[in-house]
Amino acid sequence: PGPEAQQLAVYIGWLLHRTKGGLTAGLLFVLPGALALMGLSWIYAVYGNVGIIQALFFGLKAAVLAIVLEAVLRIGRRALKNRVMLAIAATAFVAIFFFKIAFPYIIIAAGLLGYIGGRVGLKDFLVEGNSHKSFDKTVADADSALGLDTPAHAKPSWTRTLIIAAIGFPLWLGPVATLWLMLGPHDVFTDTAVFFSKMAVVTFGGAYAVLAYVAQEAVQHYGWLRPGEMLDGLGMAETTPGPLIMVTQFVGFMAAFRNASGFAPMLAGTLGGLLTTWVTFVPCFIWIFLGAPHIEVLRSNKALSTALAAITAAVVGVILNLAVWFALHVLFGVVNDQTLWGVLTLPVPDLASFSLAACIFILAALLMIFRFKAGMMVTLASCAGVSVVWYLLRAVMQI
Repeated sequence: PGPEAQQLAVYIGWLLHRTKGGLTAGLLFVLPGALALMGLSWIYAVYGNVGIIQALFFGLKAAVLAIVLEAVLRIGRRALKNRVMLAIAATAFVAIFFFKIAFPYIIIAAGLLGYIGGRVGLKDFLVEGNSHKSFDKTVADADSALGLDTPAHAKPSWTRTLIIAAIGFPLWLGPVATLWLMLGPHDVFTDTAVFFSKMAVVTFGGAYAVLAYVAQEAVQHYGWLRPGEMLDGLGMAETTPGPLIMVTQFVGFMAAFRNASGFAPMLAGTLGGLLTTWVTFVPCFIWIFLGAPHIEVLRSNKALSTALAAITAAVVGVILNLAVWFALHVLFGVVNDQTLWGVLTLPVPDLASFSLAACIFILAALLMIFRFKAGMMVTLASCAGVSVVWYLLRAVMQI
């Protein structure tokens, strides 16, 4: 569980240079993004209502939506190899979008279904990963950094496991327990610490899958952000170095900024952002340091492979939910949830709040990515730049 990009960095550093390598790689992977996003969060909190800043984020939202849609198609092509996987993705989308079923339950159900399908030998669950042809040009084991033999630190050891658990879990959960005891269970700092600690345990897949869960809870359950602000945060994370999941720091910052708990708002926001980053990324180190030595053993487990294939298919549906949710809130200023029969929830946009400008920007971003194959940074910069110019032209014409 947890953000895969950060864990991959930790894993590579650990495999090559033991624990020190994992800590170095993992910390340097997130530190630039954490500093950059903290600076942008300060600017957003102070100047977020300034017209030119709003125009900047308006363009970023359109580009981010196109990037999320591209991610849906990219992951879908790899994961949805047959009708069963397609059905799992569709079911996951319906479950989270219309029935508001929490992301962790969807992942657990998909994993169990895939595991059972693999155990009974259903061929539709035995989805092959990458073709062997894609590995033709890889470096031979003897010429790799690790050589032919598995290094000693990469072999399972119960002593090592207990030491890591004894150090790692108090570092992660100690601050959470302290906040719970000092501030109570309903303080904003306790809420953010508990929520993002829970996210570190129950979320699977890339950042886009995790963000669907974060958006659902932060906007609809806790009310820390408005839908448009979640999009603004995603735009910030897309334009700063480091993993996209760093947007969680922005969520924690705004939650504490608006519920300062006796602190100055900017100080509260800074502490909330740092707390969120801590409980989001510290578990990444723990999971890798604890689980990496067992990876080679698990890799040959066919039932586990089918469970992961089903989870990946479900993640496609979850990311599609994120794309549709974002699209509705970018295109329409007002979107109301309408409940039918007590279980089914339909998002109903107010047609009068439709934004033609947002539609034009979204179409332009989609053309850049899908038709002209523009890169992510080019698309983000172009949409943001044109949006600012458009705002300035409108301001001059009004004068």
